[in-house]
Amino acid sequence: MTRLQLAVAVAVAVAPGPPGPCSTSTAVRRPPRHISRCRGLLRGAMSVVAAAASTHPSATADGSPPQMATTRLERGSLLVGGRELISQCPPEVTLRAGVALAAPGAAFLGARAAAPSSRHVFSLGTIPKGWRWLSLFKLKIWWMAPKTGAEAAGVPAETQMLLLEKTGNGAEDTVYALMLPALDGDFRASLQGCPENELQFCFESGDPDVQTKDAVDAVFVNSGDNPFKLMKESIKILSKIKGTFSHIESKETPANLDWFGWCTWDAFYKAVNPVGIEEGLQSLREGGAPPRFLIIDDGWQEIVNEFKEVNGALLEETVFAERLVDLKENDKFRGEACKNLGDLVKKIKETHGVKYVYAWHALLGYWGGVCTSSDVMENYNPKLVYPVQSPGDVANLRDVAMDSLEKYGVGIIDPEKIYEFYNDQHSYLSSVGVDGVKVDVQSVMETLGHGFGGRVALTRKYQHALEESIARNFKGNNLICCMSHSSDHIYSALKSAVARASEDFMPREPTLQTLHIANVAFNSLLLGEIFIPDWDMFQSKHETAEFHGAARALSGGGVYVSDKPGVHDFTVLKKLVLPDGSILRARYAGRPTRDCLFNDPVMDGKSLLKIWNLNNLSAVVGVFNCQGAGNWTWLVEEISHVPTAVNITGHLSPSDVESLEEITGDEWNGETAVYAFNSCSLSRLQKHQSLELSLVTMTCEIYTISPIQVYGGAVRFAPLGLLNMFNSGGALDSITGTVDSSATTVQIKCRGPGRFGAYSSARPALCRVDAHEVEFSHSDDGLLAFDLSDGSSHSSLWNIEILYTAS
Repeated sequence: MTRLQLAVAVAVAVAPGPPGPCSTSTAVRRPPRHISRCRGLLRGAMSVVAAAASTHPSATADGSPPQMATTRLERGSLLVGGRELISQCPPEVTLRAGVALAAPGAAFLGARAAAPSSRHVFSLGTIPKGWRWLSLFKLKIWWMAPKTGAEAAGVPAETQMLLLEKTGNGAEDTVYALMLPALDGDFRASLQGCPENELQFCFESGDPDVQTKDAVDAVFVNSGDNPFKLMKESIKILSKIKGTFSHIESKETPANLDWFGWCTWDAFYKAVNPVGIEEGLQSLREGGAPPRFLIIDDGWQEIVNEFKEVNGALLEETVFAERLVDLKENDKFRGEACKNLGDLVKKIKETHGVKYVYAWHALLGYWGGVCTSSDVMENYNPKLVYPVQSPGDVANLRDVAMDSLEKYGVGIIDPEKIYEFYNDQHSYLSSVGVDGVKVDVQSVMETLGHGFGGRVALTRKYQHALEESIARNFKGNNLICCMSHSSDHIYSALKSAVARASEDFMPREPTLQTLHIANVAFNSLLLGEIFIPDWDMFQSKHETAEFHGAARALSGGGVYVSDKPGVHDFTVLKKLVLPDGSILRARYAGRPTRDCLFNDPVMDGKSLLKIWNLNNLSAVVGVFNCQGAGNWTWLVEEISHVPTAVNITGHLSPSDVESLEEITGDEWNGETAVYAFNSCSLSRLQKHQSLELSLVTMTCEIYTISPIQVYGGAVRFAPLGLLNMFNSGGALDSITGTVDSSATTVQIKCRGPGRFGAYSSARPALCRVDAHEVEFSHSDDGLLAFDLSDGSSHSSLWNIEILYTAS
């Protein structure tokens, strides 16, 4: 059993015919080819040509870079960074450029229709040859997935990010363009291709009564020479202009992310109960991986299924239409095992050392909302409504949950009462010791906008009420958003700091394991600028546990499992969790390296997936072979045979790490120490050098990359961290060096325990830990290593001294 079954989804082809992503009654087609000049038809304040100059690289006819490059719309072409990004633009397309003084390439695309409507499809033109793109699109109503291509026709419906690349005479002459369909007033934009090889944007309110002719600031466009800096800069600009969401740097980070967690979902599914929870916590604690963070997932609430067959049996299709009856726990949590939920929470915190307990609930209370006839729910003026999905929602994969909700309806809280509902629920949970909530099924809101002012307005009302209730009732911004990949939610997240990055980990679906890793990494490109991406739980005693565990170590987010009680592999867990229950969390969201952005690491049969991140003193790159174990779940015209196991050779370089200069210091000469976790090999590489590696399907290697610093003019040194942990460098806090006439001393603060390692060009005279001399080894390749004994905790650091005497 899984929460959502991908296998049951039905793909709807994008083709001319009935109204759909590329064919609607309000679609605006491009004019005949001889009409090529575009004219801005919107308000006079909209500038067609940007006034500011740009320094983005571009090429002229002779290949030399011009002096000026701006985002502009002229003679039927959209130009970014001096390159033609879109050709054959219709005259309905408009451009508002110069929206940010610090970013001359930033602009908004819009359009004007002949008549008002609640849904428009505007053609933008076609993508000229030479560009390749990466799309993040909603594969299902809840979840985004990546897709790559070159032609405009291939851009999938519901694209919420389109990153494009065009190379020039060299790597330094490469231009990246970013297109972010935005929220514009009560309307929401998305991109899509169509059979005529045009790029279109859909502009919809989700309420027939909310109409417009004008799409003003619909699609944000920006360009630059670094895709990661471009993404960060663009999200910051967009958040300031729109004011409806915030960049992750301005949000409070929940403290539980630095601690190992356990979620009850795959362990019990909806059969979760107090005895099972205690058994799971105890078996993990006794094995040396104590969870300090617990999610009591679906199964604790008081719900009702109002739909039965004649003989009284429940209809299987109604499972997603069940509704919430009460705000308090169900009978499983009121009995001999525990008196109530508060009794359980108090016990597990005192007995098992759990620091944070989260409870699961849906944005509407439960999957089917609330029971409209419940005495408790009457206080919130609920009513039964029936979801209406956008054509985009069913253009890729339909979802079984939505099939159920469309048939049986959703009990929705009066928007004017929604804060009261959340506050009542959360104040109760807080009163019994619960520290936060995981809020699921969020994107259903986009289907309920009829009669409520549209999908954007309704979503924002609920999201902001949720955030205000969290702030009032829980400390530390303790909220996980889930099934929330609709841009309605993404661009309404003012305070929410954590969001699930992809579809569930599904332990019983062998073909979805590699897809999961690729999906979370690519989705983190966008999500990671607004949230800390949550890469979901996994199971430690699973054939893919090493693969998933390594990925979680690189994610920059939380690490938690959903093991059944007593079913654990502690050899995997102890590579992620220290004995005190803390984890070694990296600094940013783990994302694909630049050379992977436009490859398909799942189905092209030749590409490895590399994921990079930074720690305080070092970088980390995970290399994964995701080929041959599964196919992307959307329909493709032709799938060539991919063997079930394939060996792929690739390359790893320190230059794969973006922003390496953040940790190198001004005098760094470009040399790094590179340690491979599984092979235990140590190499020295200049920043632009590389080493070769080969991996078979479903295997990975993790590389710690540490800049080599020179101390005393003779000692070259680079700390690696705890060699027994997937993210070795995550244990390092700081490093300093002192030099006098007789000795050079390197001082390091590190969290343990474990096997400490570093690259050292010379054998030291001695090593001390907390002023006590320790035995060490120093090999021919420069690997210096010694043990840090158990005893350090999350809040304390080992003081390491490595002494070199003058020769």
